[in-house]
Amino acid sequence: MITIQAATEEDIPALLEIYNDIIIHTTAVWHEEPHTLAMRQEWFAIKKEQGFPVFTAKENGVVIGFSTIGPFRPWFGYRFTVENSVYVAGKSRGKGVAKLLMPPLIEAAKQLGLHAIVAGIEATNEASIALHEKFGFVEVAHFKEVGFKFNRWMDLKFLELIIPGI
Repeated sequence: MITIQAATEEDIPALLEIYNDIIIHTTAVWHEEPHTLAMRQEWFAIKKEQGFPVFTAKENGVVIGFSTIGPFRPWFGYRFTVENSVYVAGKSRGKGVAKLLMPPLIEAAKQLGLHAIVAGIEATNEASIALHEKFGFVEVAHFKEVGFKFNRWMDLKFLELIIPGI
């Protein structure tokens, strides 16, 4: 059984492992160098300081995915808009884990009084696009060749959810 819960500091090494695997093997994150434990600890501390949640998906007590929201852009006028991130461990992809991690993000955004959630997704990542569309996100932009990784130019799609009732 998979459970969704708030991440704790004890989860940070597992979050790092998942994130680094995604950096190394996918185009979901456009970094090229793995992050360090100190970098992920700082990231987690900033999330807490800013009041943004990090959720984990655990199976038999092992972290197999995580999700979070954070600032979309740093300027005051964007304070009601966040960007989301959902990551699943390689061996657990395709099992519906990401679908379980999305609802708490949307609910947290509502509770925080936010108005919109933006998702930046590499344009060929059909699984992530379909996941977001399932939760009501719509494509609002398609930027051509704005990223470069694995010796190729990549397009970026932005999908957006206007949070109902806010």
